[in-house]
Amino acid sequence: MEVGYLLTATMEKIKTVERAEQLAQMILESDVAQKYQSCYFLLYTDPVTKQKIHRFSRLKEQYEEVQRFGRYHPDYSRVMKEVREAKREMDLDENVAAFRIAEKEMQTLLDEISVLIGQAVSKGIKVPTGDPFFSLGSSCGGGCGTGGGCGCSA
Repeated sequence: MEVGYLLTATMEKIKTVERAEQLAQMILESDVAQKYQSCYFLLYTDPVTKQKIHRFSRLKEQYEEVQRFGRYHPDYSRVMKEVREAKREMDLDENVAAFRIAEKEMQTLLDEISVLIGQAVSKGIKVPTGDPFFSLGSSCGGGCGTGGGCGCSA
């Protein structure tokens, strides 16, 4: 009797894993994932964008060093100004902006799928998502810890 149960449980696990792999493949083939991948590629292959990211990263290291001493560091004002300028320049780069939008869309898709899977198992399941304010019919996503005091379905 137990051998039959173990065999059934194992077959169900195998089928579940196979369906999860199919779902992953569907996600990879989606328009959202294709856009994310193309934006990611541009982010690291466009020479101008790469230069802006590299400059910001280099200045960020200097920023961290200056932060250890605060405004008493001799280069504090210069480094703070250069970091802000480099960040702004990087943020305004069209490839960086497009990647951030695509990244947010990809995260939203994955959050929606996670919530749907979790709710299919049980309405009371709390699903960690990338966005703490992500919700499907709830003001806080159901995981606020107030015991439903905020109006969620905790």
